Amino acid sequence: MGRVDGKVVVITGAGRGQGRSHAVRLAEEGADIIALDVCRDNEIAEYPMASAEDLRETARLVEKTGRRVVAVQADVRDPAALESAIAEGVGQLGRLDAVVANAGISPVGGERPLRAFADTVDVNLTGVLNTVHAALPHLGDGSSVVVIGSAAGLLFGHGQPGPMGPGGTGYAFSKQTLVQYVNWFAPFLAPSGRRINAVHPANVDTDMIRNEAMYKIFRPDLEHPTFEDAVPGFTQVQAMPIPFVDPVDVSHAVVYLVSDESRYVTGLHLKVDGGALVNAGK
Repeated sequence: MGRVDGKVVVITGAGRGQGRSHAVRLAEEGADIIALDVCRDNEIAEYPMASAEDLRETARLVEKTGRRVVAVQADVRDPAALESAIAEGVGQLGRLDAVVANAGISPVGGERPLRAFADTVDVNLTGVLNTVHAALPHLGDGSSVVVIGSAAGLLFGHGQPGPMGPGGTGYAFSKQTLVQYVNWFAPFLAPSGRRINAVHPANVDTDMIRNEAMYKIFRPDLEHPTFEDAVPGFTQVQAMPIPFVDPVDVSHAVVYLVSDESRYVTGLHLKVDGGALVNAGK
């Protein structure tokens, strides 16, 4: 018997990376999945987004566990598209028990245009709110909302010009604001038996960090730094001797927060950061 047997969970950004990991891990524990992804590149990001083929692969991996999946292309910036996609999934799977608001971008770099700030906020903050509120009409007593935040939401202070650029600052702003969203919204959901929590990872080994723009943050002295060049910089972030956490490490936390094991847990900020936050306070 799985830890989330019979539950139906909607996940955004499910085409690859953390989203795919959450979908597969939840399916392994007995959940059926509504997998959403935009499957289209974001022009402000310098790395490719998941493709339609990536989303189909996520669906294949979920089905391999023996669970059902509904995969739909939808943009978290479009509330109507989200409402339609979630309704389609609920129509096919019969219910909705949890939502994992995971989709995000990270267009870092000091050379980015100022609009990178707003474009990042549109996906990472507004997109999360759109996702949660599109799902809420389908979520009843005992349901769970999981927001994928970031250690950046608990770590960074005021924005300032620097190597992260306006997109990186928009990322931190979005994640900081999501912390407050969880804190402020949890009391509104609690009387109906619904709960909302956040998981805050440090750097996760996905395409979001495996790109040259991110490598340059750690090796500005090199014109074209490689992943290997940046690994020592990544490793300095955490207290533990690791360059990043694996997607499945975040997924384990997601499974807990979706499951009834956390039925009385709400307003929690669960760090999966290899000690990045305690390291920052040294």
